[in-house]
Amino acid sequence: MEQGLTLSQYTSEYAGADPLRQAVAAAINAIADASMELSDLIGHGALAGITGQAQGSSNADGDVQKDLDVRCDEIVTAALQKLPFAALASEESETLVLGDPNAPISVAFDPLDGSSNIDTNMTVGTIFSIVPNQPGVAPFNAPGTVQLAAGFVVYGPQTSLVVTVGDGVDIFTLDRAARVYRCIRHKVQIPKDTPEFAINASNHRHWEQPVRDFVEECIAGADGPRSKDFNMRWIGSLVAEAYRILTRGGVFLYPGDSRPGYGEGRLRLLYEVHPMAFIIEQAGGGASTGRERVLELSAKNIHQRAPLIMGSTDKVERIELLHNDPDAASRTAPLFARRGLFRV
Repeated sequence: MEQGLTLSQYTSEYAGADPLRQAVAAAINAIADASMELSDLIGHGALAGITGQAQGSSNADGDVQKDLDVRCDEIVTAALQKLPFAALASEESETLVLGDPNAPISVAFDPLDGSSNIDTNMTVGTIFSIVPNQPGVAPFNAPGTVQLAAGFVVYGPQTSLVVTVGDGVDIFTLDRAARVYRCIRHKVQIPKDTPEFAINASNHRHWEQPVRDFVEECIAGADGPRSKDFNMRWIGSLVAEAYRILTRGGVFLYPGDSRPGYGEGRLRLLYEVHPMAFIIEQAGGGASTGRERVLELSAKNIHQRAPLIMGSTDKVERIELLHNDPDAASRTAPLFARRGLFRV
């Protein structure tokens, strides 16, 4: 792919004369257009009347809605409603938005991932997943392997759009002067050896033992079983964590834990976990619940949660081994498995 190729040129080349691909391309372009408006809105912040404060309401998943959550949902939904679609599933809506039952695609999206970061001026984003519509079959009930395309937008120092149509991962950055996205990285591959992990360590006491074992292996550094000194990262924004992994490598963990309501983690399968897993796998990485491949999961409802462990394949495979083989940690480092650094 030519460096600087615009997103519209990319989607046009992908679509060709195929009606299904044309529908996918139109949806990607619509989300990209909406993201430019969102980028402006987020960038102006309080100057545009956006405070980042709660609105006194909650979304369908019980999270407190902020003023920007509501506005972003309106903008993305309006952009997609201009297209033929069978159903739209948004994090901010309790029910599906239904369209033409014979339309070729349905779209699931999180209009503003990481909105709790707004009032601290940190990175947020938009995530989307495009799936085929099968007339007579309920939308979004298939496993993540059926996805036709997925992507996310990062609103940070640059506004960048990451996208896959099932043939690798490409990254586009917004050219603000021309109001177009231009390709900056083609066929991204996740670096394999980066010694970084991202997890909210404050929840250590709630984790399952395999997660504790892996984190303690990392913290043990060069003297531990992984024989490397690791850095820990945690931004609290899924899009920012994913973008870092795509460009730098490492692993991200948002496991289920023992807290009430956190048994399956807090990320939503359809519009967070599935699209991120698709993107990470297309970039040569792995995505797992800790016990099984994420893309093989099917949602029972539009706001279903699922654990997500994603990143470099060696680290994801190690975490799966620790979950599926209780003796894996002790075989690697007998003393270490009994005496963790976090334990009293």
